[in-house]
Parts: sequence; C-alpha cells; structure tokens
Amino acid sequence: MADERLIAALDVHTREAVERLVGQLGDSVSYYKVGMELFYALGGDVVTWLKGEGKKVFLDLKLHDIPNTVAGGLCSLLRLRPDILNVHTAGGLRMMRTAAEALHRAAEEEGVPCPKLIGVTVLTSMDAEDWTGLGHTGTVADAVLHRASLAQEAGLDGVVASPVEAEAIRRACGRDFWIVTPGIRPAGAAHDDQRRVMTPAAALRAGSSQIVVGRAIYAAEDPRAAAEAVLKELEEI
Repeated sequence: MADERLIAALDVHTREAVERLVGQLGDSVSYYKVGMELFYALGGDVVTWLKGEGKKVFLDLKLHDIPNTVAGGLCSLLRLRPDILNVHTAGGLRMMRTAAEALHRAAEEEGVPCPKLIGVTVLTSMDAEDWTGLGHTGTVADAVLHRASLAQEAGLDGVVASPVEAEAIRRACGRDFWIVTPGIRPAGAAHDDQRRVMTPAAALRAGSSQIVVGRAIYAAEDPRAAAEAVLKELEEI
C-alpha cells in the first residue's frame, strides 16, 4: 500500500487534469488533497470520483464563518465521505466546538465513520512581516501554538500548521494530535509563495503526521518519479 503520510495536492481545475495526474501517480499515491481551486471548479463530483478510485481525500476548504453556518457546511460535506475536513481556527473556540459536535453527531446519525476534523492555524505563505502587517503583536509561532491548543480544547482531531511549528505543537498537544503540514519542499525545489517550509523527512522528524506536497509533484516533468522521490525520503523515518 502507498504511504498515507504523503498527501498529493490536486491543485488543478479540470477533470481532465485530475484524471491525468491520478493516472500518472497510479498506486504510488493513495491520499489526495482537494482544495478550493478544484472544488469550486468541479464541485463534489471530483471527491466522489476519487473515492470511487479507492483514494482517500483531504477536503481542504478552510471553513470560517459563524458557528451554525460552519457546522451546517461540514454536515453537508459529510455526504461526500471525505477522510479529512478542516475549518479555520481564526473562527474561535465556540465555532470549532460547535462544528466538531455537529459533525460527530451527523456521522453517528448516518452510521458512517466521522472524518478527521482539523483546524488551519496560520497559512504557510505568511511570514513575520505579513503577520505584523495584520496588526498582531506576538509571533507567528506563538499564534500557531495558541490556536492549536484551542483546536484541541474544542475537540478537533488536529491542525494544519507549517512544519516549522510541528515540534512545538507535538510537545504541547501530545502524540495523538494530528498535524498536517503543507509548506513541504524537497531539497532543491523552489519555495514559490511558501515561506515557512521544510523538507519531507525533516517535517516528519519534527512531528508532522502527514505532509501535503503540491507543485513539487504535479508540476514536475515526471510526477510519479517526483512522488516516489518523496516516498523514498519518507522510508527513512
């Protein structure tokens, strides 16, 4: 079986591109991220198709609204049977708690496994300058750790955070708390618009549960070879 610690990002916007990339990656990748670009283009059908192909799906829509709206949105997405859903921790403790309770209740009523629910802490594209520009006085690292603790208190299964903060989150939140990390760049790869980045192996050593790799795989001349290079690195951990 493919190593489920690797989540390949389907940051494309056509069904043809999805099927081509999934076909190229074959059995080397079993877990995919469907984000806003793809979901807004194709809707839930793309998740249904991936599940039909035997793949697992992280539906990365970062829900952020009033508690009742986020809770209802998650319950609507449950019908697609994603394996991971997420909300934005900036919505606060009450929003996260309401969302988690509603999702668990809906899954129980439908008799289906409840997806993992994780909270986005601070986007990996943000650096200290971006953060202070928003009016924050503390550091990004302090904010990430605080939001991770709030997510755990609210009953979420884990967070999305950069690999740079993974070690501190793991120490604070324990071994069972799920940490999904984007901002993964294999050695020598361009950072593009990411700021707080790390290599795949370094991220897992720091405490990440799963890593999300996007452009380094889907924009590669040979996506399967690129994915297998990442997987080979993970074998060491």
